[in-house]
Amino acid sequence: MAARRGHGVGDGPRPTETGLPPGAGADSPVFVISVAAELAGLHAQTLRSYDRLGLVSPGRSAGGGRRYSARDIALLREVQRLSQDEGVNLAGVKRIIELEQMVGELRERLEELTAELSAAQTAGHQAAAAVHRSYRRDLVPVDRRSALVVWHPDRKD
Repeated sequence: MAARRGHGVGDGPRPTETGLPPGAGADSPVFVISVAAELAGLHAQTLRSYDRLGLVSPGRSAGGGRRYSARDIALLREVQRLSQDEGVNLAGVKRIIELEQMVGELRERLEELTAELSAAQTAGHQAAAAVHRSYRRDLVPVDRRSALVVWHPDRKD
């Protein structure tokens, strides 16, 4: 359950901070567990435990070995910070991560819907303008079924 870009937890380190190989992005699973543990400041066994608990989900190599991305390492650091500095238990940390990911996904969806709404409004305005341009300005439709009554008040001279 690694956090995604722009979702709070795990926005994490830039490639220069982690020494990513050229062409590897923040989500590229490039670090073996020993390197990831060192970068995160944790023991490799702790990383295995966090994986079993679903706090972080590293990629896997063809042989089944864990491969961590820069984003995973940032997430590991955040898990450690929340549990050690903030006193949140691991179940609470997992819930915090899930909620932050959900908020990020909802923000992305809101941006998509806002863009769709804006496009629909623009299309609606353009369609209305086209209809208005098609009106003939020299003719005015009159409904002959209704009568028009004009009232003039009595003038007192």
